[in-house]
Amino acid sequence: MALLDLFRRRAERRDNIQDPTVPVSASSFLQFFGLTGANLQPVTLESAMTVPPVFAAVTFLSGTLAALPLHVYRKKSEAAPERLEGGLDSLVGDAPNDEWTSFRLRQYFWSQVFTHGRGLAYIEWGGNGQVAGLWPMDVLRTRVERNGFRNVYVYDGRQRFDAADVIDIPFLLRHDQISVFGPIMQGAKTIQRALAMMDYAAGFFAGGGVPPLSVSGPLPTGADAMRRAGDDIQRAIKHAQTSNTPIVQLPAGFELKQIGFDPQKGQMNDAWLAIIQDFARIWGLPPVVLQDLSKGTFTNTEQQDLHLVKHVIRRWAVAFEQEANLKLFGRKGGGRFVEHNLDGLLRGDLVSRMTALAQGVQNGLVTPNEGRELDNRGAMAGGDRLYIQGATVPLDNAGSSNGKTQSGSPA
Repeated sequence: MALLDLFRRRAERRDNIQDPTVPVSASSFLQFFGLTGANLQPVTLESAMTVPPVFAAVTFLSGTLAALPLHVYRKKSEAAPERLEGGLDSLVGDAPNDEWTSFRLRQYFWSQVFTHGRGLAYIEWGGNGQVAGLWPMDVLRTRVERNGFRNVYVYDGRQRFDAADVIDIPFLLRHDQISVFGPIMQGAKTIQRALAMMDYAAGFFAGGGVPPLSVSGPLPTGADAMRRAGDDIQRAIKHAQTSNTPIVQLPAGFELKQIGFDPQKGQMNDAWLAIIQDFARIWGLPPVVLQDLSKGTFTNTEQQDLHLVKHVIRRWAVAFEQEANLKLFGRKGGGRFVEHNLDGLLRGDLVSRMTALAQGVQNGLVTPNEGRELDNRGAMAGGDRLYIQGATVPLDNAGSSNGKTQSGSPA
């Protein structure tokens, strides 16, 4: 009765829940009964990166793109582009400055893109007008301003850089062409769900696997008395856990009832798989990349690898290439350009790599020495000629041998 009196007194101080203007929702019920809502954590970069699928997506994408070989080439009129050795090629592919390696700088750059939504790098120019170095910029210390149709980058509130001096890759630009949609903030609700589930599971198992309980019986009156009764029951449960005795002693006339769900009954495993798939959508990744093999087979896993290269890695590689070409060489470019070598993705797959090189040589696509160079092997004498299988003949000579018909006359 005391509990009913408590509800009645609170109802007198609040709007009637039957009032059609009062929304019937979980939050309105909680407010009606004087209870606070769910204590969802605010999403920050630090809290988001404690969620395993988020950490996996960011580290996978940033590490994979940073590991791609990056080279500088010069176009020729009709011949294949020529790779430029040393100089700028070494700067973008090996060491962009005296402190950072190319992998480290690009990994930091891409991690900014896939968390805050923007990656920035400052181009240091030498006295001769050549690129002297590339330096990563902290997105949180940089403000982008719009001056007419041009952007200006203000670093630490005092240094101002023209857009021509900054490599800028946004995850997705907003309508103002300055601010961005970042995957962490856009996926904040999903991240909050994941954090809440992680906290619930941790609390559940830390509490010995006991779900939330309610006590029924002759309840005391008054808030302090109710609190003391709850504390007594909590101590009894803790005592049962620490003493390895699965019995909780309660006063006569009292009964404990479960009001929550354990993770299995709450379908936490299924909910967690759904969250992983939501994260895969946010970053555009195949679920297998986030270690979701719940629906993975030998065939579709291989297809997801192809999807990853064609629709994820390639588009970000192109975005970086075009931005770097514009900022390093200008609109005309002078025939020079930077380009990733996506064959680097096969570096960890020896069988596929050797098969691809062999097919290229046997079908006249690359010379043996060009194939050896791709595998960092030295050139061999006679390896600069193109070869093709001798059994391959023009279609109109099918059925002939060495250009002659079966009767021996010329085809």
